[in-house]
Amino acid sequence: MKFVTGLLAVVLLLAGVGASHAVVRIADDRGGRIGTYVDRYQDLRTSGEQVIIDGLCASACTIVLGAVPHDRICVTSHANLGFHAAWDFGANGRAVTNPEATQMLYSMYPSQVRHWIAARGGLTPHMIFLRGKQLMSMYKPCYLDAEASAPRPSAARRDRDSRPHVVITPSPAVLARQPD
Repeated sequence: MKFVTGLLAVVLLLAGVGASHAVVRIADDRGGRIGTYVDRYQDLRTSGEQVIIDGLCASACTIVLGAVPHDRICVTSHANLGFHAAWDFGANGRAVTNPEATQMLYSMYPSQVRHWIAARGGLTPHMIFLRGKQLMSMYKPCYLDAEASAPRPSAARRDRDSRPHVVITPSPAVLARQPD
C-alpha cells in the first residue's frame, strides 16, 4: 500500500512540474478575427502557460500582448510583431478601416507597445513591424535550441467559424511589403 501511495505521490508531483512548464509557441501567425483571438487568449491567460513568440505574429495575433501577463511572454530573435488598423468589408466588398475596432485593438496593448505604435503614426491600413532590439527591450528574451526553433504549425491558428467578428487580417500585398 505504501508503494502505491508513494507512486501516486510521484505521479502527481511530476504532473504538477509538467503543468508549471507548459509553453505555447507562436510563429507564422498572420492573424484573423478579433473575437477569435480574444477568446483564445483569454483561455491562455487563465491557463497560466508561458508564451514564446518565435516568428511572425501579425494582426489579431498581437492581442496576446494585452491578454497574457507581460511576465509570461518572451520573444526569440525570430519574433516579428505586425500591427495595422482593424478593417471590415464595406458595402462594395472592399476593406474599410473600422475606427471603433481599431481603437479597441489599440487599447488592448500594453503602454510600451502603444507608445511605439503612436511614434510611428498609429494603427493605419499599412503594416508596421516591431522586432529585434526594440522588441527585446520590451519583452524578455527566450532562447530555444535548434529543435524547438524548427518550423511548426502555429500555436494560434485562424478559427474559421461563422460568428460575426471584425477581420483584421492584412491583405497579402501588405504582408509582402515586410522589410527584411
